[in-house]
Amino acid sequence: MKRPAPDAVAVCDRFHHAIELIGRRWTGAIIFILLRSRRRFADLRAGIPDITDRMLSDRLRELEQEGVLERIVTPETPVRIEYALTRKGRALASAFQAIGDWAHKWDEPANSGRSGKSKRVR
Repeated sequence: MKRPAPDAVAVCDRFHHAIELIGRRWTGAIIFILLRSRRRFADLRAGIPDITDRMLSDRLRELEQEGVLERIVTPETPVRIEYALTRKGRALASAFQAIGDWAHKWDEPANSGRSGKSKRVR
């Protein structure tokens, strides 16, 4: 049996699962929008122009199964369905703030002639 090198670093299963969940395509954008307030499907779709309805539906379902967001059904005519972050989902706020801070400091948008000085969104 092969032993790991003394300086080898193993990835924690919980960290790996979390980073894979949050790092999936469109998931970060969905959470970013929901950190501001609960939204309807159409509002989320409008806020993420390149996402398809099916992909948005799949991501919402995954996040609901993981306990990151909840689907709120209001029985009126027509039925009103909104999505909101759970306590678990809202706990991501500081992580998203840190990523946003990092992005504004270090990430230059592709195909941009800008000097990196852009208006900060909070």
